[in-house]
Amino acid sequence: MLKTTPFDVADYLKTDEDIKLFLQESLKEGTMSDFIHALNTAARAKGMTEVAKKAGVTRASLYKSLSETGNPRFETIAKIVESFGCKIALV
Repeated sequence: MLKTTPFDVADYLKTDEDIKLFLQESLKEGTMSDFIHALNTAARAKGMTEVAKKAGVTRASLYKSLSETGNPRFETIAKIVESFGCKIALV
């Protein structure tokens, strides 16, 4: 019998550059909901506690904002993006 494990892209986001490219692609190709999910994935890859601290939010608030039922404010999204060393820009 073939044994498989669930795929989690967070396991492959090893560097800040990996995270940046992942978030850029999500914004370019996906919906806002996809981008929020990508932020969740990136936060799990980086470590929720570290991201929450850098974003200036509580860990619980970060989990809630990035959950499937979360509805984060733009300010929260911007702080999370900045915690990865990125900026939101219009081009």
